[in-house]
Amino acid sequence: MSAAKANAHRVGSHAEPVIQARGICNRFGKQTVHEGLNLDVLRGEVLAVVGGSGTGKSVLLRTLIGLNRPSAGSVRLFGQDIYASQAAGSASLLRRIGVLFQQGALFSSMTVLENVALPLIEHTRLSSDEAQRLAALKILLAGLPADAGGKLPSELSGGMVKRAALARALALDPDILFLDEPTAGLDPIGAAAFDQLILTLRGALGLTVFLVTHDLDTLYAIVDRVAVLANRRVLVNDCLEAVAATENEWIKEYFHGPRGRAAQTARNCES
Repeated sequence: MSAAKANAHRVGSHAEPVIQARGICNRFGKQTVHEGLNLDVLRGEVLAVVGGSGTGKSVLLRTLIGLNRPSAGSVRLFGQDIYASQAAGSASLLRRIGVLFQQGALFSSMTVLENVALPLIEHTRLSSDEAQRLAALKILLAGLPADAGGKLPSELSGGMVKRAALARALALDPDILFLDEPTAGLDPIGAAAFDQLILTLRGALGLTVFLVTHDLDTLYAIVDRVAVLANRRVLVNDCLEAVAATENEWIKEYFHGPRGRAAQTARNCES
């Protein structure tokens, strides 16, 4: 049994939703990206969002983390509406999430250690020295060598930038980890190693993981459920096998094309 399938069995259908999006509408001028979108993310699962170009995958992620107020609808994290006016404790609530953006979004003028320490300095009462010592541990946790902390982002490879951004996302010990295209631009070996790192961290830290991806290998390697965006809403949100069997032209092309068949074959061989 694959690691993802084993965890899907453990999480089960009765797990508590830690994210509840209801009736989400996202409009930008005359363009409607989402209309009446509903989505639950369950505690302890790895949920992937996929969809064609322009379906608003990254917009949805930004909506769920409080960076894009929807035109209508609500987003609840741990039962609390993050967009409610003057929601009590909303700032502390958002500190329970960590985010890895597409290009890492590291501050180019700061070292990796300084980047990772920054949220600790801003959101805790730790001294600068204490924050940097804890940041050094997060860097190791993300699979980087200790000397990476003293380097600037421009001195890192693409894979190391991803891991540095992951270390920063883990700085405040989040309950939910949001990943936007975490393996984009990585070679197959690097992407597979990053996938396994996410599984390891999820198991060790009890994380819930929400990721936007187009990487079929990632879907077959680590994901418990897949949500497909189409027609401005979530078309289906289920285990990989059920999603792949859904009667939809984009799903057929995506999951049953040459790359989909190759990813499935690789998963079957590992099982």
